[in-house]
Amino acid sequence: MMAHALTAIRILAVDDHPVLREGIAALIARQPDMSLVAEAASAQEAIRQYRSVRPDVTLMDIQMPEGSGINAIIDIRSEFPAARIIVLTTYSGDVLANRALKAGACGYLLKGAVRKELVETIRQVHCGARRIDPDVAVALASHLNDGGLSVREAEVLTLVASGKSNKVIAGNLGLSEETIKGYLKNILVKLGASDRTHAVTLAQRRGIIGL
Repeated sequence: MMAHALTAIRILAVDDHPVLREGIAALIARQPDMSLVAEAASAQEAIRQYRSVRPDVTLMDIQMPEGSGINAIIDIRSEFPAARIIVLTTYSGDVLANRALKAGACGYLLKGAVRKELVETIRQVHCGARRIDPDVAVALASHLNDGGLSVREAEVLTLVASGKSNKVIAGNLGLSEETIKGYLKNILVKLGASDRTHAVTLAQRRGIIGL
C-alpha cells in the first residue's frame, strides 16, 4: 500500500455532476497506478483544491458554476505552469477545444469516451504527451485556416440566438439595422451557413457562441 501511495498518479476530478465524478472515481479505483486525491464541483473550488493537493493530473469540465473550466485552467497554469490538465467535456466544437488548448490543457476528451479512453489518456498526459479526441482533432484540422468571427460578430450572433430581431439587436448595440445586416452577411459567409438559424446552429456546434 505504501509503494502504491508513493508511485500512483495523483488525480483531481473537477465536474459539477456528482454521478460523473462517482464514475470517474470507480474507474480510477480499479487502476493500480492511480489515486483520486480530490474532487471539485466548480471552477473556484478546482483552483482551491489544486493549490491544496497539487495533483499530477487534473480532469476538468468546461461548463460549471462560478466560472468556466477554461478560466480555471488559465488561473491554475498561471500559478503552476507545469500543471497537466485534461478537459472532459460533451462539447466537440473546434473553437472551444482551441480555447482550452491555448489555455494550457494537455488533453481534450469527450465524456462519451471516458470509459474507453480516460485511463490511457491520464497515463499519456502524465508522461508529458498531449492527447486530443480524434473527432475533435478532425474538427480542429478542418477549420485550421478559418478567420473565425470577430468579437462583434459573435456578439451579434449571440443576440440572434436569443431570438432578437435585427431592429432590437441594432438598438441593443447602438448600431443601425443596415450595419447589423452587414454583420450577418459576413457571418453567413464565414460559417458557410444558409441562413441565420443555420449560422446559430453551426456556431453553437463549434463553440463560437454558448449553447
